[in-house]
Amino acid sequence: MRQSFILKALVLGLAICDQTSSSALVDRDLASEIWDDIKNAATCAGCQVILAALKGVSDLGTTVLVDTLTEVCKLSGAEDDDVCEGIISREGPVLHYILSQLSLGSETSDALCASAFGLCPYPDVRNYTLTFLSAKPENSTRPSSSGESPIQVVHFSDTHVDLSYETGSNWNCSKPICCRSFETSDAPGNTTTPCGPYGNTKCDAPLSLEESMVNSIKSLAPAPAFSIYTGDVVAHDIWLVDEDEVLTDLNATYGLVAEVGTIYAAIGNHDTAPVNDLPTSQVSNTYSANWTYQALAANFTHLSGDSSIMSVAENYGSYSSIFSGSHGTDLKVISYNSIFYYVDNFYAFLDPMPYDPDGQLAWLIDELQAAETAGQRVWLIAHVPTGSSDHFHDYSHYFDQIVQRYDASIAALFFGHTHTDQFQIAYSDYSNQNADTATAMGYIMPSLTPTSGPPAYRVYDIDPVTFGVLDFTVYIANISDPDYQNGPTWAKYYSAKETYGSLLSPPVTDPSAELTPAFWHNVTAVFETNDAAFQGYWARQTRGYDVSNCTDSSCKNQTICALRAADSQYNCVVPSIGFNFAKRDGTDQAHVMAQKEKCDDAGLVSLLGRIISKSRDV
Repeated sequence: MRQSFILKALVLGLAICDQTSSSALVDRDLASEIWDDIKNAATCAGCQVILAALKGVSDLGTTVLVDTLTEVCKLSGAEDDDVCEGIISREGPVLHYILSQLSLGSETSDALCASAFGLCPYPDVRNYTLTFLSAKPENSTRPSSSGESPIQVVHFSDTHVDLSYETGSNWNCSKPICCRSFETSDAPGNTTTPCGPYGNTKCDAPLSLEESMVNSIKSLAPAPAFSIYTGDVVAHDIWLVDEDEVLTDLNATYGLVAEVGTIYAAIGNHDTAPVNDLPTSQVSNTYSANWTYQALAANFTHLSGDSSIMSVAENYGSYSSIFSGSHGTDLKVISYNSIFYYVDNFYAFLDPMPYDPDGQLAWLIDELQAAETAGQRVWLIAHVPTGSSDHFHDYSHYFDQIVQRYDASIAALFFGHTHTDQFQIAYSDYSNQNADTATAMGYIMPSLTPTSGPPAYRVYDIDPVTFGVLDFTVYIANISDPDYQNGPTWAKYYSAKETYGSLLSPPVTDPSAELTPAFWHNVTAVFETNDAAFQGYWARQTRGYDVSNCTDSSCKNQTICALRAADSQYNCVVPSIGFNFAKRDGTDQAHVMAQKEKCDDAGLVSLLGRIISKSRDV
C-alpha cells in the first residue's frame, strides 16, 4: 500500500515536469484506488486501510488530497459535483492537518473510523481523573419548589436563517438546502415546485420566518424574564459558506432576536467557517477561529447586557453570567462550547486526543464550585446534547461526572442541535436507572428552521427561587396548514405537564410541582408499558411532521435508552456502515432512531459517511 503511493508520488512529480502530462490524471488514479478501498472496506481493519490511503495522498500535499478526495466524492455520487468541491476545498486543509499527525491503529483513528465511516466500534472511554475543588457535601439534594408564582423563560434554537432564500425558487433541488436559484431552472417562474414566502421543509428558514417568531415572542404575556438560544445561526449552504457570510448571518440574527429582551446564547457547530471545525489552542494558529469567538463574544455581550462576557467568550466561546432573581436567589447561566466534543469537528481528532480541550472542563468545575459556595442555582446551556450519538463518549462521560458532583446546584441543562423535541436524563448509577438515581435533566429544543417539521419555540414556567422547570409549552407555526404561507400563526402545540403529568401514578398536575429528573424517568417508564404514550412522544419529536413508524421493540427500546443516556456511552447506539450522515432523500426526514439525532448537515465527516454508504449501493 505505502509503496504504491510512493510510486504515484514519483509519477505526480513527472507529471508536473512533463507539459504533456496532467496531474489531474494522477489525482483520478489515486481517487479510483481509494474508491476501491472504500468499496472493499467492511471492517475496522478495512477502515485503517482507507486511512492509510488518505495518509498516503496527504503526504503529497494539501492540494493533492483535496483534488483526490473531491474526485472520490464525485465517483461516489454522494453529492452534486459542486457540493463535493465546496465542502472538500473548505475542510480538506483541516483533514490534511489531522492526517499529518494521525497514527494508524490508535484510539484516535478508531474514533474517526467509528464517527465518519461506522466501520469501528466506539473506543472504550479512557480513564481520566477530574480534580474537584471540594468534596460533594453530604446529603446535598435539589431544593423543593418554592410555591411562588413562576417566571417565564423562552428557549429557541437552530434558526439557520438563509439570507439568500428566494421566494418562488425551487424547493425540490438536489443540494443540502433548496429555495435558491442554483440553476436557471431553479429560478422563480422556471420551476414547478416554488417555495412560499415563509419557508419549506426542504429549505432553511427565510428571514420572514424568524421575524414572525420574534414578533410572536414579543406578544407573550407576561413577557419572558429572559430567553436562551442554543446556537446554530448560519444556514446549511456549507459548501459555499465563508467567513463573511458567517459574520453577516451572526449580526443579522442576533440583531433581530435582541428585540425580545435579555438572551443568553451558546455557540453552534454552524457558527463558523468551515462548518463544524473549531480548533483549540493546541492547534496551529494558522487555523485560528478567533474571528468567530470575537464576533460571538460581542453578540453575546450585547444580548445579555453583561460586559464581563466579552473577555471570557472571545477566548473559546464560553462564559457565565448572573441573572439576579427577585426572591433573593441568583441564577448562574453557564454557556459552554460543546463543539470541542462534537464528532464532526475534525480538529477534535488530534492524536492523541486531549482529555480536556483548552481546559474547559476544569473551567466548568471552577464555575460550578463558585456557584455552590455562593448558594446560586445553575443552568448549563450548549448546542450539542451530551447524550447524542455525535458527542464523543469520553467527553460526555467526563462532563457527566461534573454534573453528578454538582447535581444539587444544577437546576437544568438546555441544548439544541437535533432539530427535534427531545430530552435526556442523567443518573448517578447507569446500571440501576430508576427515579431515585435520576439526578439531572437536559431539555433539547426543536428548531426554527423547518427541515424537521413545523418551526417551534418553547416557553418554560420557572420557579423564581429554585429556577427549576415547573412546565414548558411548545409553540409551533404549522407549516402544513394551507394558510401558512399567508403568514404563520403561532399556537400552543402541547404542555409537558398536561401531556405527561397525567400519565403518572399519582398524576403530577400541581402547577407548582417541578418536572424533576425523577418525574422524567417515570415518564420513560410509562413509555415502556403504554404504547399510545410512547407513540405520542415519537410524533411530537417532529411536531407531527412526516412521522415514521416506530412500533417494533427495537426502535422503541433504543429510543427510550437514548432518553436515559445523558452519558452518551449508554445510549445504545452501535455504529453501522455510513450511519453518521444526514439523508435528504425523504427517508430520514423524521430523524428516526437515536443515531439520526443530529443536525441535518453534510460537513466533511458526514460526507465521508455518505460516500461509504454510497459504496454499498455500487
